[in-house]
Amino acid sequence: MADSAEIIVVEALKTVNLKNYPDVAPTGTVGPYVTYQAVGGQDVNDLDGPADLENQRMQITVWSGKRGDTTATMRAARAALVAAGGIPIGAAVSQYEADTKLYGSRLDFSIWFKP
Repeated sequence: MADSAEIIVVEALKTVNLKNYPDVAPTGTVGPYVTYQAVGGQDVNDLDGPADLENQRMQITVWSGKRGDTTATMRAARAALVAAGGIPIGAAVSQYEADTKLYGSRLDFSIWFKP
């Protein structure tokens, strides 16, 4: 296992050649691309002390100029993250960013790893 959920996400997205950025892409980045961020997780510590596994909820968002490209890219990203052990939480949520005229698709994953 990797030492962080971020490493798992980045390595999984590399397998499908997706540009990816933590939190936000640089201004002017051409899609499709993925942004990711940590958005919580499960605490597994108990009275016996720290657990040997950690959990992080990672949110990925795919962005591109066309809805169809965004949908196809999310499918590829989802498959790569599932293959890397990520567990999707729900289904993807569509969005549109009027300022950049980009279509988005957002999905959270539960990722377990050894610190």
